[in-house]
Order: sequence, then C-alpha cells, then structure tokens
Amino acid sequence: MKARKHILTVLIYILLSVWGIMVLFPFYWMLLTSVKSYGAYNSEYIPEFFTLAPTLENYIEAFTAVDLARYFLNTLIFTVVTTAIMLVVIVPAAFAFSRLDFRGKNAVFTLFLALMMIPNELVIITNFQTITDMGLRNTFTGLILPSVTSVFYIYLLKENFEQIPDELYKAAKVDGTSDMKYLLKVMIPICKPTIITIVILKVIECWNSFVWPRLITDDKAYFLVSNGIEEIRENGFGRENIPAMMAAVVVISLPLIVLFIVFRKKIMEGVSRGGTKG
Repeated sequence: MKARKHILTVLIYILLSVWGIMVLFPFYWMLLTSVKSYGAYNSEYIPEFFTLAPTLENYIEAFTAVDLARYFLNTLIFTVVTTAIMLVVIVPAAFAFSRLDFRGKNAVFTLFLALMMIPNELVIITNFQTITDMGLRNTFTGLILPSVTSVFYIYLLKENFEQIPDELYKAAKVDGTSDMKYLLKVMIPICKPTIITIVILKVIECWNSFVWPRLITDDKAYFLVSNGIEEIRENGFGRENIPAMMAAVVVISLPLIVLFIVFRKKIMEGVSRGGTKG
C-alpha cells in the first residue's frame, strides 16, 4: 500500500514537472531570444537552447526605436486611475447587494449578472460610439471611463461580504455605527485578501488591454504598452528583428511577473475565500 502511494506521488510530481516545463518554456525562449544578437539569431539554422554571447543591445534598441518609456507612463496612469475608481464603484455596490435591503434588490442583481452574458464585442461598439459622441477620443478619460466597473468583481466581492455573519452587522448598528464606517472598519479589513486579488486582476487586465486603446486612440501621446508593441513591430525596428521585439515583450511583461510573484499567496487566498461559502 505504501509502495503504491509512493509510486502515485512520484507520477504526480513527474506530470507536474512536465506541465511546468511546458508552461515556462515560452517565457524562457522569449528571454533567451531577447539576449541574442540580430546576426546570431538569423544565423541559426537549428534553434539553440542557450547562448554563450548574451547582449543587452536589444533592450537598448527597444527603448530607442519608439518612445517605450512614454508608453509605460501612460499605462501606469491608466492602470492606477482605472483600478482606484473601480474600487470606489464596486466596493459600495457589493456592500449594498450583500447587506442593505431595498426594493428590487434581487431583480437588479439578476440584471447585473445577465449583463455578463453580453459579448464584449457588442459592449465595445456601444462604448466606442458613446465616447466618440462625447468627444473623448484620444484622452485618458476616454480610455478609463468604460473600464471603471465590473459585474464579475461586484459578484465576487458580494459573495465574500456575505460570509461575514449578519450578527456582526446588527451589533454594529445597535452601537450606532454607520454603514460606511462598518464597511471601512469591519468588512474591508476582513475581506482584504479578496480585494487585493481583485486589484491585482484588474491591474493585469489594464496592463494587457489592447483592443479598446487601439480603437479609441490614434495619437501616440496616449498609446499604452500594448499599442507600443504594435508600434515597434510596424514602425520601430521592423518585423524582421525578432530579438529586439522579444526584448520589448520581456520589458513589458516583467512588471506583471514581479507583481504575481510578490502577491501570489494573496491571490490564492483571495480566490479561495471568494469561492467558499459559510
């Protein structure tokens, strides 16, 4: 019995190792390609899995071929402002649906959930027409406004808020605590892992945003890093310089990788809490 359990454990670790290699290999290949010179890369008839002459020339070219630093700053502004406004919107909304009693609450929440069934393409068309009519193209307001709320995040946070016992809320009301104070002093600290998870997921979503910025901006002064990749490919050092392109992708991906490594435990904790009832 112990031998069978030991064999099963070994097989599981082997499968996990193979899966891990398959997942991480594209990142390794991206990093490896980014430190190869243009000549060395093009001279390889058979791709080499390591290099003895790494170079940082591609990273320098990535920042000089286009205004990549400006795209980073734009993305940082877009991400921070959008995430902050979203929290101001979804936290009170989740609190209202989880704790307050008002007429039509269930119907409104059902309607909110039904909105998740609408394809994003249809929403993008509507948002594009609205932003254009408001004269907000090529502005940070036009970039940010359609992304300041999320039905899914409201639902996730509502489910987390509902795990807090009602008796705690009633006791706070007896003591004369206002709803806002109860939300800020009790519910948010208790549900902090889930909120951190939502923030990280929103940051990743904003950082990787491509379709909407591509539609709403044609001014390079408002390009994000995702648009910057396209700009590098089309007007920077061309489609042939794959090592320089990979260097730009590494630079753009690095903040998200670091973010996940630093907060991975909080992400797992927040997701598990959000999916646990009782």
